[in-house]
Amino acid sequence: MSDNLPLSLRMFNDRVRVMTQSNAKILTLNANEAHSLHTEIYSLLTLIAELSKNNNAEPLSGQISMDGGGFK
Repeated sequence: MSDNLPLSLRMFNDRVRVMTQSNAKILTLNANEAHSLHTEIYSLLTLIAELSKNNNAEPLSGQISMDGGGFK
């Protein structure tokens, strides 16, 4: 899935992963990185809003049955 993401989102994800693995407490972005990340997030949110608005189909529904299993 990450191959489908825009470059700025992949780079942000990689930096957060490195931060987490190194137990760092702060992640700093320069102005260009912050602007690119903002642009990509805004574009994705706009796309989601448009798809939601244009989707007039009934919501998906399903049925789940659970019997509780058994203990031995």
